[in-house]
Amino acid sequence: MYILRTARVFASTSAPRQSWAFLRSMSSVDAQYTKLEVNEKTGIATLTLNRPPVNSLNLELLTDIRNALLDAENNKCKGLILTSSSNSVFCAGLDIMEMYQPKEERLKSFWTALQSTWMTLYGSKIPTAAAINGHSPAGGCLLATSCEYRVMLPKFTIGLNETRLGIMAPKWFMASFLNVLPRRVAELALTQGRMFTTVEAQEAGLIDDVANTKEEALAKCEEFIASFKQVNPYARALTKQQFRVKELQELEEQREQDLQAFIATITQPATQKGLGLYLESLKKKSK
Repeated sequence: MYILRTARVFASTSAPRQSWAFLRSMSSVDAQYTKLEVNEKTGIATLTLNRPPVNSLNLELLTDIRNALLDAENNKCKGLILTSSSNSVFCAGLDIMEMYQPKEERLKSFWTALQSTWMTLYGSKIPTAAAINGHSPAGGCLLATSCEYRVMLPKFTIGLNETRLGIMAPKWFMASFLNVLPRRVAELALTQGRMFTTVEAQEAGLIDDVANTKEEALAKCEEFIASFKQVNPYARALTKQQFRVKELQELEEQREQDLQAFIATITQPATQKGLGLYLESLKKKSK
């Protein structure tokens, strides 16, 4: 009974199973900011973020990510690797323009899409890995830590730096962080808005391995997913579920409260002022 009750936290749809070839074609046509490819020999899907210049998460990119994750599950892929088309940024986090001087309905849709995307990735039934081939602050770190395995290239940074923007990371952001870091390390990092270098991230346990190239990172992610080859996928998914079900259920039950808290925080004059100052600083850096 418990399994039947909690199984609903894993995202699924009633779409019929398609061939892998069709999956690639469908993704390239329908997706605006992502590319989903499946290796026919291994059955492993690679989901590439492709919203130049820095893969900032807006409503459309979040929707593309979630749809691609569901496609990979529905097509019985053996696992999924998340990576970036950029050579310097994995994902720069949430798109500030979605939150600065927002329209209420768009703001609601944006946050709801972020909630759904996190629940789909964090609760995915298939093995997930991140080939982090660039900087990964805030929402980028959220995506990476929601996966089960992380490989990062040298000389980049990763972390939840929301406090530096005057924003508190939601509890479910913290849940992904706490899933890979000791509580004390996570608390200090979150309150300080710390960004870890690749070396520091590996030492802390925020990432699992380091690779010198994107190709090597992808290969390491494939090896991780292949390590489940002899494991029953249903038993593996249920086992993963038991570790993650609490956080998924909490957000599912409190989605409206979480949404309203986000709107209240973002629309505060002090928050809007802080976001405006941050955008000004970015403009100065680009000159």
